[in-house]
Amino acid sequence: MPEPSKPGTPIKHPLLQLLWEQPALRSFIAIRCADEFAVQMLTVAIGWYVYAATNSPMSLAYVGLAQFLPNVGLALVAGHVADRVDRRVVIALALLVQAVGVGALGIWTLVAAAPAAWPVYLLLLVVGTARSFDSPAMSALLPHLVSNEDFPRAVAAVQSAFQVSSLAGPAVGGLVYAASGTSLFAVVAGLYCFAAVQSLRLPSNSGTPDAETSEPADESVFAGIRYVRSNRLLLGLISLDLFAVLLGGVTALLPIYAKDILAVGPTGLGWLRCAPGIGAAIVGLALAHRTIGHGAGRLMLTCVAGFGLATVVFALSQSLWLSLLALAAAGGFDMVSMVIRHTLVQVATPDAVRGRVSAVNGVFVGASGDLGEFESGAAAALLGTVPAAVLGGLGTLAVVGLWAWLFPELRRADKLVTVEADAT
Repeated sequence: MPEPSKPGTPIKHPLLQLLWEQPALRSFIAIRCADEFAVQMLTVAIGWYVYAATNSPMSLAYVGLAQFLPNVGLALVAGHVADRVDRRVVIALALLVQAVGVGALGIWTLVAAAPAAWPVYLLLLVVGTARSFDSPAMSALLPHLVSNEDFPRAVAAVQSAFQVSSLAGPAVGGLVYAASGTSLFAVVAGLYCFAAVQSLRLPSNSGTPDAETSEPADESVFAGIRYVRSNRLLLGLISLDLFAVLLGGVTALLPIYAKDILAVGPTGLGWLRCAPGIGAAIVGLALAHRTIGHGAGRLMLTCVAGFGLATVVFALSQSLWLSLLALAAAGGFDMVSMVIRHTLVQVATPDAVRGRVSAVNGVFVGASGDLGEFESGAAAALLGTVPAAVLGGLGTLAVVGLWAWLFPELRRADKLVTVEADAT
């Protein structure tokens, strides 16, 4: 990692000083923002285009499937590549492939005699394949951009920028698509090209083992799985995120709350969907200004419990304002736990397997979101919407208590910059 930031700059704000002194971090944040903007804008355009071409809700399910399958199917290979090849090169090539895929999609929509969905699915498989490679490479490269001391602040800054892009991307995508139609694909391709150029400003890293590690590196594609299984801190962190979000997520139920419980219509639904991101962005900026000191593990468990409690409040709320506050609180609690989890996962993992561990973590995070929406919908169909949401929040609280008992390593994790992970 780079040396800690040196004093003497005229900037006093910790985050601004960090960004001023670390141009590579600025480039990394620009890449993450451009990438997420592109993803969100593309989601809006493709969803509208495919549904207009087919008038079938199942066509939207196939859109998600075309992007999800490569991420799961290639996760281990992508992590292995991130540990064996210069991660900057992996990121640049993956972004360029996505730019070419989106550009080809835009050209096809212009020359096609009639709208059709199947070419979209094929090109989305290409885009999804490239995306599965850039994610673990970016996660594994971030610790090389800043010092150990500044790493938690960098994680918070990156996550905050990501949340802002997630919030603004769909709105911008809708406006651009409404104004220019499928020309939006050219804008998305341009964002990917911009991100690829920015990746050339990142430091070169070949994924070689840490200098202080004398043991021979595990070159297997399954090394990430083996390392997570042998490291109880990592296993506890990753599995906690999976089960807590799996049970406590209520995103899939928001349309039901907006229409039938709160009676706030599509506009209210938009606010409900934005509220967690707003809370997460605000808390993320606060964490970027003032990093977490001691007791990181206990704070993480407390915040996951806070996420579950906020979910229960939302589930029982009959007021739009209380619901918005509860969702914003849930997003804020989730941001604290996310920053701690991501930081602990990175600093507790040797660089030799960091890409493969990041890929495993990415699969768990993706599965928690996708399966969480399925679980919420199925539970609501069986039990009713409010009971399902309440039980989900209570289930998250139960998971926190169980994991605190099963994985005492989580409670013992103290500082984010000096983590000693216990292995079995």
